[in-house]
Amino acid sequence: MSNNLLKVLFLLITAIPIFAQKKNSFDQACEKTSSITAYKDVAKAIKNADSLYKSAQNPEEKVKSLMLSSELYHHAGEIKKAICYSENAHSLINQMNNAEWMARVSRLLAKQYRQVGLYERAKKYTFKGLEASRQIADFQNSNEAEGLLNQEMAFYAMEVGNYINAIEYIELSLGNFEKIDSENENRTLATSYQLLGDIYFKLNDYQVSENYYKKAQELLKEGSCTLGLVYNGLGGIRLKQKNWKDAEVYLKKAEKIADTSRSLKLKKAVYSNINDYYEGTGDNFKASLYAVKYVRAYDSLAARNQTFIGKNKEILTGKTNKGSGKMNIAKNAAIIILFVSLIGLILFFRTKQKKQRSKLRNIIRTHVNMISRNRSTLVMQSEDSEFSNISVEEIDEKDSETDRKRNDSLMTSETETKLLELLEKFEKGNLYNNKGMSLSFLAGELNTNTKYLSYVINQHKNADFKTYINRLRINYIVDKLINDEKYRQYKISILADECGFSSHSKFAAVFKAVTDFSPSAYIKHLDSESQLDKGVHFREND
Repeated sequence: MSNNLLKVLFLLITAIPIFAQKKNSFDQACEKTSSITAYKDVAKAIKNADSLYKSAQNPEEKVKSLMLSSELYHHAGEIKKAICYSENAHSLINQMNNAEWMARVSRLLAKQYRQVGLYERAKKYTFKGLEASRQIADFQNSNEAEGLLNQEMAFYAMEVGNYINAIEYIELSLGNFEKIDSENENRTLATSYQLLGDIYFKLNDYQVSENYYKKAQELLKEGSCTLGLVYNGLGGIRLKQKNWKDAEVYLKKAEKIADTSRSLKLKKAVYSNINDYYEGTGDNFKASLYAVKYVRAYDSLAARNQTFIGKNKEILTGKTNKGSGKMNIAKNAAIIILFVSLIGLILFFRTKQKKQRSKLRNIIRTHVNMISRNRSTLVMQSEDSEFSNISVEEIDEKDSETDRKRNDSLMTSETETKLLELLEKFEKGNLYNNKGMSLSFLAGELNTNTKYLSYVINQHKNADFKTYINRLRINYIVDKLINDEKYRQYKISILADECGFSSHSKFAAVFKAVTDFSPSAYIKHLDSESQLDKGVHFREND
């Protein structure tokens, strides 16, 4: 007994680390994928991130993989795709009600929208992230998230030229970071100091600016993008002081980082300062080389932002005046009018198409019933007609006129009414798609005899049993084709099997006999109608 107990305890003890390992395997895969970017194999990292999303077992894992994909695309400079993944992650988090992940994704979206010039949208996500950060239960995580979002608010304030507010937000972020003990503490503090350096540089307070840049430099590792901005800032201060020798030292360091970085913002800032350096030292040839580099970085940045904001060339180059302002207002008004008109046309055509589709369905229903009645008349007139030959192949029972007359005299009106009710119920289901369907089978299901059943179908359904079942089956598959587009992708043999036919040729013949269309022609017609609907719509973040 004691040996068995020891075995159980051993299994429990060994199971716990195995379970923990399994539980953390997804996070480990994410970290490993993220580290691949350090070796510049972004394509492989993106592929791995997509695989992680497919293998995700819960919404949180899906969010992690989407965030990873977003950051990888952002790193690769594909900001449009990065924003798509971030927005998808944000949609998932709205369903999860997870404050920590809401703060993370909101900050990422705020950063991405700020970088493409959509400042108000960036501000909206920053506020949303700040609100979420204050709801995080863990003290350290809450302050770290709030500090990063205050930092983001400082970026936003700087972009719109409000330097006083930017300083206030940086001071708030520093207050948050002082309360935490994090692996990323040095990097986040350095970013705040680098931002303060930029702000005081713009305020022409070069001494204070240099002090903050130096603080940031002490906290950063070689090669980081933020360190590139710090070196560029220190080089910029030396340019203002006309200290060409020290300026050259800092700008060379900044250039080394910029050349290997994917940050267009860093490239643009560094190449601009180096151009100024060579202008200041009188080397016009090298100045022109860096002017070209600066323009390329500027154009790339502008082209990326143009995906999200429709600013014209004058706004992008900063050359605006009152006349162009009036022109822009007129253009914007025209665009708005055209946009509203386009929306109206789309709504009109969609409504029209819906009415046409509804009309088409009604026509099909009427058409099917009319043809079915016509075919049933032919069947009653001739047992050897073409339609009779392609009916339910499993049925062998015959119902003659003599039998129907005999049943008419034997069956009471109550039995007839009850049998009609049972048939109505039968039609609402899909038992008629059973491959073993026959007159005797259905009679057994309805607890009656074949003579009564045959009589009621002939008298009240205007068809013999074979035609009646075929009509139900074809109507069933027509409904599926109209209302569920996936059925249009199926092979004809699968459609035949779905509604009880033993072969695709029998199904096709009955389908055409009932609808006057072959299955493939009918599907093609429905697809063309659907394509009209799909062709006119707006796509966001394609």
